[in-house]
Amino acid sequence: MNSGNFFRYGIYKSPLVRRIALWLDEMPHPMIACEIGANSVAAARWTRAGLESYAVDALAPGALLPNAVETNLLQEDEVRASVGRVFERLRVKKEEDVALIVPDAVIRVFVLHFDVFPRAPEEALPLLRWRLKKSVPFETEETLISYMRQAPREDGIDVVTGLARLRIVREYESLIESVGLLPGMVISSTLAALPLITDDRPSLLARVAGTTLTTAILRGGILTGYRCISLPADAAEVSPQAVLDEIYPLTAYYQDMWGEGIGQVRLSGLEGRTEEFRGTFENELQCPVSSLLTAAAAAGKIRASDQPLVERGLDALIGWPLNQGA
Repeated sequence: MNSGNFFRYGIYKSPLVRRIALWLDEMPHPMIACEIGANSVAAARWTRAGLESYAVDALAPGALLPNAVETNLLQEDEVRASVGRVFERLRVKKEEDVALIVPDAVIRVFVLHFDVFPRAPEEALPLLRWRLKKSVPFETEETLISYMRQAPREDGIDVVTGLARLRIVREYESLIESVGLLPGMVISSTLAALPLITDDRPSLLARVAGTTLTTAILRGGILTGYRCISLPADAAEVSPQAVLDEIYPLTAYYQDMWGEGIGQVRLSGLEGRTEEFRGTFENELQCPVSSLLTAAAAAGKIRASDQPLVERGLDALIGWPLNQGA
């Protein structure tokens, strides 16, 4: 998806969120990114020449439970200490800007169709809040909204909208602030990784993080579908058929709306089980299936300096500079 076309409105009204980011493009952009997930904290620093340094620190099981509604930091001291260790290894300076990558479960993403959509943010935001008021389990005044306009298949306008609960985002921001840094931008993990896909054909990304499965479909730089659900088991134990069953609704929707099937599938986060999944997926979806990072490397989207991140499977961190054109 061309993040340079991401229009952001209504992200921060409150001084409590003075540095909440606009979830994709911003120039100048942070050259440091930190991904906080259910199992680890990882951060990296880039220069224009490529990756300069990175650090990863494991979290104790159950320390963080990603979700959009309730407290995520179940062991706040544990997570805060992990963030501190990561940035100590990066040797960052105080008050540097950091791109904060949060779990997909924190940010709800919708692709909405409108016959007419207002240009002015002061008109667009109330319309989006009204349209989505029954889709999020918290009050609209607690909601952070970011949106972008994109071309639809037929008449009208499609709007990609991201929503998050203010106090949940603040939990993650406070972790960055606790080490003297500034969360200059907030983005979900899969949105950060999307630029790794070469979508010259309809492309489906199936990305597993713990027990969360996020499925996105890209077509010619347009996000045509997005779905985030919980799986019955984590990436090490879930069966290919269980993942495929959860992918079907989005693929069927795409085929109905666009009159064509998926052209390729990219898999991520499957703990080295890509080959185990490939046969089942290719047989059912009738298209090539490969690892997201393997395909991105073959397409020249991954720098040699990023190899340490590739070995760790940190696709969101690798994708982050591509969001910015760095």
